[in-house]
Amino acid sequence: MKVFQYALKLRPHPRGFHLITQDVVQACPDIAQVKAGMCSVFIQHTSASLTINENADPTVRRDFETYFNKIAPENDPDYQHTDEGPDDMPAHLKAAMLGTSVTIPIRNGRLALGTWQGIYLCEHRDYGGARHLLITGWGE
Repeated sequence: MKVFQYALKLRPHPRGFHLITQDVVQACPDIAQVKAGMCSVFIQHTSASLTINENADPTVRRDFETYFNKIAPENDPDYQHTDEGPDDMPAHLKAAMLGTSVTIPIRNGRLALGTWQGIYLCEHRDYGGARHLLITGWGE
């Protein structure tokens, strides 16, 4: 079994949902050598997250942002963790809901995403800065 691991530093993105599928693929040339396996992508942050969803229509990304802003609004008077600004605690809540990792099958040297699927960086801070991913793949 082949195992590989890469660290990927993503440039800062504005708040929102950003497709990063090609960034992940380009960072992991060893995927091409795996006939059948798995790829785990993990984000090393608590105020950003990862998810897989629709990769074609940009209105999906805007609707995601609208939805998550409604369920984790800024300036909620009940929040106690407010030291880093009004977007901080909502960012942690959104990241907890969406999660820190995605796992994708590898088939014949490619990520086996569906036709309309892409990997998203979900940036929940106004100025989150560069984000760090750890990508681990394994297979035959």
